[in-house]
This record gives sequence, structure tokens and C-alpha cells, in this order.
Amino acid sequence: MTFKYGIDHLTVSKVIAIAEGNLQAELTSQTITVVQASRAKVEKMASGTKAVYGINTGFGPLCDVQITPSETNTLQKNLLITHAVGVGENIDKKLSKIMMICKVHALCQGYSGVRLELIERIIYFIEHDLLPAVPEQGSVGASGDLAPLSHLFLPIIGEGEFWVGTKIVPAKEILAAHQLAILPLAAKEGLGLINGTQFILAHSITGLVKMEYLLDLADVCGAMSIEGYKGSSAPFREELHRIRPFKGSIKVAERMRNLFKDSQNITSHENCERVQDPYSMRCIPQVHGASRNAYSHLLELAEIEMNAVTDNPIILSDTEAISGGNFHGQPLAMALDYCSIAASELGNIADRRCYLLLEGKYGLPRLLTKSGGLNSGFMVPQYTTAALVTENKSLCFPPSADSIPTSLGQEDHVSMGSISGRQFNQILGNLDKILAIELMYAAQALEFRRPNTFSKIIEKNYNIIREQVDKLEEDRLLKDDIKNMILLVQNKKISVKYN
Repeated sequence: MTFKYGIDHLTVSKVIAIAEGNLQAELTSQTITVVQASRAKVEKMASGTKAVYGINTGFGPLCDVQITPSETNTLQKNLLITHAVGVGENIDKKLSKIMMICKVHALCQGYSGVRLELIERIIYFIEHDLLPAVPEQGSVGASGDLAPLSHLFLPIIGEGEFWVGTKIVPAKEILAAHQLAILPLAAKEGLGLINGTQFILAHSITGLVKMEYLLDLADVCGAMSIEGYKGSSAPFREELHRIRPFKGSIKVAERMRNLFKDSQNITSHENCERVQDPYSMRCIPQVHGASRNAYSHLLELAEIEMNAVTDNPIILSDTEAISGGNFHGQPLAMALDYCSIAASELGNIADRRCYLLLEGKYGLPRLLTKSGGLNSGFMVPQYTTAALVTENKSLCFPPSADSIPTSLGQEDHVSMGSISGRQFNQILGNLDKILAIELMYAAQALEFRRPNTFSKIIEKNYNIIREQVDKLEEDRLLKDDIKNMILLVQNKKISVKYN
């Protein structure tokens, strides 16, 4: 099976499969014909006298300055080197690869007017893991991700750097090693490369992949905590959620019912006198479900974007190039901010469940230790979850609600979507840790419900946890336990599927 650039529909799973080498992507003769036809239109415009933005004019506020045909190549080179002003740490190499895959797919649709050899060079980089170093800061998310995309494609013209293992090496050295000539840019190609939302999109894709697992994991954490707390399964009944049919809530309630399936523990106290549980237990479908709704919204928009053309101008005919705003990152930026809140809330409610398990109610000892006083038990890891929750709350400020004019006011409203994407992934990184600590708490709480047994998936996860973290009998250094739990989460070792 192969993926056809510019023709097939790109999805999150396909992007990841291409990036990981599990799906071959190719240029077809049909795509080549489309690309070459689009290029011919640009060359006709570049040699004409009619002003066409970015092809024979300057950029941004200099769009009223016309450029002669002899200056065209210099104009495109200057565009790339002047916009490569990113700062900060470099993004993960995988993000660079995802950005290139998404850019190739966009360029292959025949509206960008770049040469075939330029696309083939980017594909060579993808297929040979030649991954450019890209600083994480500097994009305002319109006219696309200018700074990071400039850094991404500097190696094409012999500038910038590539990753080699954990080192960063000048691009010229790597090009020479691969016997690749420096490829000068022609008319429109600098714009085609750096106008676009691929930085925002790559962060959306990696975040979506991570959040999909964490959504499922949050349900597992909640179920294990309820079992440890001897909470009720009644709030997850199908009849309740059918009369308020949000898709996320319905799915979470169904998952919770399956996570309790055949649990001896959950049925052992069905007739107890407790009327209801606190919200962080009882309202898991409503809260986790709302986060699922946000995830689904971002997924829908990201898949539209990865099959879209987001550079500028758009080439429509031999004489027509529309200078529009497809590069504006607002459609993803707002959804990313929404998903940031959704991810943060998963951590917020998990911290509350941790707190409940420490209170010493319903047969659990205070701080989950029988030897309280001399021993602090699990008192302090909840300080860590509280700190992480607050950090996530501070990261929920929506960058898409802000805009600072750039380019002498020509770009007077920008999306700041690159910051939205980075914050979303930071929040997910903190959520890893919060859920890892809840799992550690829940496993300890389950110890006090024996000899009762739990569902197969909860028993399985209990055993996975106990392979890394022993039951806490007396105080010990918990740093390594927490680290091991975080690695279980980050490596997706906790089972989240019950089928």
C-alpha cells in the first residue's frame, strides 16, 4: 500500500505512518502533470509586466515594489534567509518530518506553482531522515508559520542545519555527503515554502496522537480510583446518558461500564447507604466526555487542514493568482486552545480523585497508609499533581485571543496559533505525570479492597503497575516510583482497551 501525494486523503494516522516509515508515499504521473502545469503558469506571470504579489513584487508592506525577472531568484532566496529568525530550543525531529510531509502534500495539489525538483528534494529529505533543525519560537501564525518554515527549508539552499543523531550539523556538510547540489529558488518558491500552517498543524497532529491515548487512560484512572474508593457504578448507566446524548459522555459512560465488567468489588457495596459520590467520581462521563468532544473537533479541523493548500498567492490560471488568507492559522489556533482546556481539565479532575483517596473514608486509611504519623504515606505526591494542575491552568490562556500587528500593519491580525500548539503539547506532557500519580494512588487503594477482585483490565493494569512500583508499607523515597509510573504512561504500557 502506498500514499499518493496530492491525490489521496491524508489523515493523522497516515502522517504518522509515513513519518515512521510504515507507509510509503510517492509522486504519481498525475501529480507530476498537475505540478508542472502550475509551474508553467508561474513562469508566465514572472516574465510578464502585470504585478503579481510575491512573484514579481516585494513582500508584505513592500508589495507595491515591482521586481524585474533577473531579480526573481534573489528575491526568493532573500525571503527565506530574512525570515529564518526563530529562537529558543529546537523542536523535536519528528515534528520537522511531519511538517515536511504536510508541506509536500499541499504543494502537490497544483496551486502553489513550485518546480517538481523542489518537491522531489523535500521528499528526498523525508525518505533519508534528513531532518532540519527548527527553533520552536518566532511564529505568529500568519502569514503562516514563516520563521519555522524558513528554518525547515534553509537546507535546500545550502543554509541552516540538519540533525545527525543528537548533534546539529551544517546543512552544506550533509548535502555534500549525499551528493546533493544546492537548489536555488525560482519565482514563487520561497513563498510556496514558508507561507503555510505546517508548524501549527504538526503540533496539532502530535498532540492529537498523544491525547487519544490519554483520554482512554483517564477513563482507566477514574475507574481504578472509583474501585479503590468503593464508589458507585450507577452514574454510568446507559439510561442516564441517553437523555443527555453528548457523544463524548455516551462513549465515556460505556467505557466505564466495561471497565467495571465482572468486578466483584464494585458489586460488593451496591446496597450501601451512601447516596452519591463526589463530582470527580460521579461526573467522569460529563467531564471526560467534554474533553473528548474537544478532541473530536480538533481532529476534524486538523484533517481538513492537512489536505488543504495554505500558501499564498494561490495560482488559478495563466493570468490569475489570488492573494488571499489561507495561511491564517486561526481555524486551528482556536481549536487548539479549546483542546488545551480539555486536556487541562482531565488533569484537574484526576487531582481531585487523588485527594479523595487520601481522606481516609469508606475503609481506606488516611494518606493510604496504615502507619500514619510516623509515616506520611502518599501525602506529598498530591502536592505535585496540584502544582502540575496549576501550571496547566496558566497554560490555558488562549493565544488565539491575542494579536500583535506585524509587517508595518500589513499583517495586522495574526493567530498566534504556533503558541497554541506548543502550549497544547506542554499541557499534555504535564497530564502524563498527573495521571501516572493517580494510577499509583489507585493501585495502593485497591490493596485495601482485597480479597475482592476487579475487572480483567483493572487486574491487568494493577499487575503492570506492581511490576514497577511495590505496595507502600512504610515511607520510602518515592521519586523513582513516580518516574517509573510516568514512563509506563509515556510508553503507553497501561492497557486502555478492554476488548
